[in-house]
Amino acid sequence: MTGHHQTLAILLFSGFVAFTLGITTWVSRNRRGSAEEFYVGGRLFSPMENGFAIAGDYMSAASFLGVTGLIALFGYDGLLYAVGFLVAWLLVLFLVAELVRNCGRFTLADVIVARMSERPVRVAAGTSSVTVSVLYLVAQMVGAGSLVALLLGGTSQAARVWTIVGVGALMVVYVSMGGMRATTWIQIVKAVLLLGGTVALTVLVLLRFHGDVDRLLLTAAERSGHGDAFLAPGLKYGADWTARLDFISLGLALVLGTAGLPHILSRFYTVPTARAARRSVLWSIGLIGGFYLMTIVLGFGAAAIVGPASIRGSNAAGNTAVPLLALDLGGGADSTGGTILFAVVGAIAFATILAVVAGITLASSASVAHDLYTSLRRGRGEPRSEVAVARIASVGIGVLAIALGLLARDMNVAFLVGLAFAVAASANLPVLLYSLFWRGFTTRGAVWAVYGGLIPAMALVVLSPVVSGSPDSLFPGADFQYFPLQNPGIVSIPLGFLAGWLGTVTSAELPDEAKHAETEVRSLTGAGAA
Repeated sequence: MTGHHQTLAILLFSGFVAFTLGITTWVSRNRRGSAEEFYVGGRLFSPMENGFAIAGDYMSAASFLGVTGLIALFGYDGLLYAVGFLVAWLLVLFLVAELVRNCGRFTLADVIVARMSERPVRVAAGTSSVTVSVLYLVAQMVGAGSLVALLLGGTSQAARVWTIVGVGALMVVYVSMGGMRATTWIQIVKAVLLLGGTVALTVLVLLRFHGDVDRLLLTAAERSGHGDAFLAPGLKYGADWTARLDFISLGLALVLGTAGLPHILSRFYTVPTARAARRSVLWSIGLIGGFYLMTIVLGFGAAAIVGPASIRGSNAAGNTAVPLLALDLGGGADSTGGTILFAVVGAIAFATILAVVAGITLASSASVAHDLYTSLRRGRGEPRSEVAVARIASVGIGVLAIALGLLARDMNVAFLVGLAFAVAASANLPVLLYSLFWRGFTTRGAVWAVYGGLIPAMALVVLSPVVSGSPDSLFPGADFQYFPLQNPGIVSIPLGFLAGWLGTVTSAELPDEAKHAETEVRSLTGAGAA
């Protein structure tokens, strides 16, 4: 791309960054500085506002860049991500949203400790929440690096490195200065931009094929080099039984993981009532559902118009499929229209990344301050304020996410998010569901459920082809691969539930019937909710 085109792209990027920093600065001057203000924005958002913010939080770089790239490269098998992300919201709507809003205050641990010994449960839940959040952050960092390197004229490693560092620095500024209120408004703006850009690209793809979806799919299959196999199951996950089990494992992780994501759960606390939380989810389902249907069109459109060979040539993992599609739809690399559309889509994707990393960083820093710090410091003198600790924690989490993002910069972002979902489904979902629905659940069961899912999930990832033993691994020169699957969900999710049950039935602690009854009434009616 020419210097003029790069200048246009940089101006669009800079404009969005300046706008969001303006929002953050304005919010920081008008806040009260309380923990409730910092963590949940004073619980003042309407269901529609929160619904857009949830959609903005959920429609990440993994969706816009990673899912479309996987569909463009692997056809039908890439659809699993879009379907899994969408179906997961039904579980959130019917089992989690209203009950979590009634029982909790700021974090996942608040829901669990209502009837448990507080300290061990907070430490376990806080550790798990931070782990999931950092894994999710890494995916966003990788997406940012791939996108900006392409936008600035290539795939240079230096561009990726500095982009990942820059995104990490910005997310720390957003969270430490603006808290939940600034993060929410950034997510709302990002959701509107992302949906608008996705609609425009979808319409252009359909116009290119005169509205003939069959022609679109056949052209995609033809250009893929795989023929009809591109439109049938098995291209990525059907080679052998290991690949098929990986397919099932990934599906379980995507469908069950959403209900355990800390940054999604924290969004239910930003509205004033449980009814508003449920209505927020309804708003978000409509927005997210429409978005994922359009990503399917964009994925097959990228395969048909750009071609998998060109996509792989730009980024082996497929993360740049949508920007390349926009370039072609606008008239090509040498046209002003193509460059403008390319730059606009790149800026939207960058906005997506910034908004999502802000939400995740806020949720993880809240877990550090509200759960880990307050539990570990209890009885050791006057502690710092939670908000101050959360701001300090956001810096540490940012540094860790930058380091891991640099390490994983050549991996597909949707795949990386699949790992985060697997850990969330293994460690957070079992303890959440047991706490809400099992009368006999105990403190030991809660702690065992978290660690019984978290430790196996992380251990299996370390021992999987993701980390070593293949050319696409994080450490391709090493080989300590003993677990054949890339996603651990099929093993670690049942282990999380099993550990929670085993810890409860072997515990000498008698469940507190009165606390359970109180929690049940509160979860179902909202009586006494924060």
